[in-house]
Amino acid sequence: MTVRRKLLIATRNAGKLHEYCQLLADLPVEVTSLEEEGITEQVEESGQSFVENAVQKAVEYARLSGLWTWADDSGLEVDALGGEPGVRSARYAGPNANDEDRYRLLLQRMRDVPRGQRSARFRCAIAIATPDGRVEVAEGSCEGKITLSPRGEYGFGYDPVFYVPEYGRTMAELLPEEKNKISHRARAARVAREILCRMLDGG
Repeated sequence: MTVRRKLLIATRNAGKLHEYCQLLADLPVEVTSLEEEGITEQVEESGQSFVENAVQKAVEYARLSGLWTWADDSGLEVDALGGEPGVRSARYAGPNANDEDRYRLLLQRMRDVPRGQRSARFRCAIAIATPDGRVEVAEGSCEGKITLSPRGEYGFGYDPVFYVPEYGRTMAELLPEEKNKISHRARAARVAREILCRMLDGG
């Protein structure tokens, strides 16, 4: 029988935390957060890739908390902008910017890019680390296009300007249960779930 284990989700983003809680709801883990654990330290994301940043966060927060830790790094890559904002997605419009500031800046920088050249993808890397130094990584992506203007009330981040062709809607127009089937985070999380289950079973 699998023992229920406390799992720290190392994010301060309420939207991400909620999504992961839903995605992990049926596993034998007790999800906790940085806030609940009283962890105020900020781990610098100095990696050159989503995987490097996810691993940095997972390893450091596992060390600080003494708990198994699930951390991610994710972002948007726009082909017409040479892959920007990439690993800088959360910091794209400066340190005090909000989600709308970031996607408005993106739209402004793409104002002269024609419809047929607005391809983009969301990428996500998830790292699971244990306090004794074990680390496992999962990745996921979702292809789409950048819209000319924001649409939709759901989601967060760049969701209002990310059009998903297979649904004919932006990510922010998808219901949460729809997004949780096809998002980059959901795809990475499905792989990470399998890894976590194996780790919980002692594999």
